[in-house]
Amino acid sequence: MNDQPVLQQLTEDVWAYIQPDGGWMINNMGLIARPDGLTSVDVTSTERRTRDYLDAVEVATGGPVQRVILTHAHPDHCNGASLLPEAEIIAHRGVAEELRAPHALAPHLFTPFDQGAVQPRLPTVVFNESVTIAPGDRPIEVRHPGMTAHTSGDAYVWLPTERVLFTGDLVFNGGTPFALSGSLHGWQQALHGIAALEPAVVVPGHGPVGGPEVLEPVRTYLSFVTEAAADADKRGLDPLEAARALDLGPFADWPERERIVGNLHRALAELRGTEVDIPAAWQDMYEYNGGAPLDCHA
Repeated sequence: MNDQPVLQQLTEDVWAYIQPDGGWMINNMGLIARPDGLTSVDVTSTERRTRDYLDAVEVATGGPVQRVILTHAHPDHCNGASLLPEAEIIAHRGVAEELRAPHALAPHLFTPFDQGAVQPRLPTVVFNESVTIAPGDRPIEVRHPGMTAHTSGDAYVWLPTERVLFTGDLVFNGGTPFALSGSLHGWQQALHGIAALEPAVVVPGHGPVGGPEVLEPVRTYLSFVTEAAADADKRGLDPLEAARALDLGPFADWPERERIVGNLHRALAELRGTEVDIPAAWQDMYEYNGGAPLDCHA
């Protein structure tokens, strides 16, 4: 398998930057050229990966990135923003709130990787519902789905003229979706909303570019987790017990299968009306993974 990132041209002035294998801390980005400059959808997790992306942008367009749209606050999508100190940073208000108080994860949870000299930047432009960039015949529409989904501050980027949709982590294509920071119910609602756009091209937060067909596996998985949580609740199981007893069926071969534990933490908390213990959820994923660090190739 080719594990080298590629800047995939989608239209004359729209690209997707796809990073295999799309696992932990290895996300996708987008690049949109307009007369007023270049817009990047997200950055990436490490200094090396972000510099590689910016080099690819320079080769393809010859110009610097003027603005960055953050699709949510997770570090794989935000860390590299410090390498663009002059760029405008656009994000939902929830992203700004989360970046002011990021979760600290124990270093033993992942296999070691070199983050390098990068860190997130707080947004310079925040919005509540939506914002339109480069209004006119080729607008860039940045929208919050209207509810907590993958996270509370999700944004997707819709290019109605080209019918290209950058979903952020509302869509994982080929990897296990991760709802620990969000809402199973809200995420399913959000997917119905973006499906109504009828996009021709869908760029997921992780995994290869596809069409509208990539939405349905995510919905199916989230429904599976919701049903598994309801069963676990009836049986009085905690999330780790429920995960260990669960047959993942068609999802057993998806990478990052340990995310089932974090997803059950979230789903059971929603059912029981309790708060999620985030550190405990991460530790349970570690235990589910055989007491071994989660495999990260960043």
